[in-house]
Amino acid sequence: MTRVDYYNDPTAPKANSIAVAVSAFIQDDKGRILMIRRTDNDLYSIPGGQLELGETLAEAAVREVREETGIECEVTGVVGLYSDPKHVIAYDDGEVRQEFSICFRAQATGGTLQTSDESHEVQWSTEKQIEQLNIHRSIRARIKQGILEQSEPFYS
Repeated sequence: MTRVDYYNDPTAPKANSIAVAVSAFIQDDKGRILMIRRTDNDLYSIPGGQLELGETLAEAAVREVREETGIECEVTGVVGLYSDPKHVIAYDDGEVRQEFSICFRAQATGGTLQTSDESHEVQWSTEKQIEQLNIHRSIRARIKQGILEQSEPFYS
């Protein structure tokens, strides 16, 4: 399924659903950030996805990182809570979601980089490399806030 992200766009379709999503901001011991290139919109992103029934938010983040990147991790904190109604995500099946996402800070504990059905590429990227990648502004905000390591989570 393909998706298109709209932010503060008067031509965006109206949201018709909301779903809980999670993402994970992970840096290695060199300060590089774990990134994927998504298969549904071809943009670079930190790993993440939708909460499934029967799991906690942290479990969802760990599962999504494993599924999309091959990396095992543990959640260590919260980067931010994102619920801006000006950010909607339109899917080719007609669903248009209002953003609702929790971005966790996590630490890699093992695994090997590998792609999946949801990721064309998986890589550890420096901040300088990230500047050159095609990344949606909502993900750039999460990365920026993750790098800042604020004591309190960001929220919108």
